[in-house]
Amino acid sequence: MSEAEDIETVLHALRACRVCRDAPVYLPPMPHQPRPVIQAGATARLCIASQAPGTRVHASGRPFTDASGNRLRHWLGLDNETFYDPARVAIVPMGHCFPGQDAKGGDLPPRRECAPIWRERVFAALPHIELVLAIGRYAQSWHLGPKAAADLSATVADWRTILSRPGLPRVLPMPHPSWRNNGWLRRNPWFEAELVPVLRQEVGRLVA
Repeated sequence: MSEAEDIETVLHALRACRVCRDAPVYLPPMPHQPRPVIQAGATARLCIASQAPGTRVHASGRPFTDASGNRLRHWLGLDNETFYDPARVAIVPMGHCFPGQDAKGGDLPPRRECAPIWRERVFAALPHIELVLAIGRYAQSWHLGPKAAADLSATVADWRTILSRPGLPRVLPMPHPSWRNNGWLRRNPWFEAELVPVLRQEVGRLVA
């Protein structure tokens, strides 16, 4: 087995990636200039496995610089300084570039080329990750495989069982913090009443 690359080597290569524009496999070429977004450091113990950058993150080049990020940081109980410290928090989306928008103005799904090329390579360079926050069904399908329910609500509702499974990294499924999920949060008040306190405890331990 070859020795794992260091994370800086992987980040340098990933940020230069233009596959979805220059050599797309599943869809037409991405019409805009790719701007891969990732945050990671070799010592990080917590990983936020998100979906894909939106328009504001595409513009900033920094993950979760939008209203979703404000809500996520509130859920985690983290200030900006800690959240954006790659030595403590890795943020690894399923698709690293903004995929564009559909006819209704919603973000398209993550480009399917991205995860098979980069995901295992990135995680091989992050050997200290103890907990993955799987945000949304794309991240849950990847990190839980057949153990993820077909429905996001069912997967998140089973969070206690999923979090208690043996082995590392552990996985905690979560809904996306987007305003589009406000209705889901109203229908599922147990998320903020029961899951979020455990989430904050786990996160506080890992970033201390």
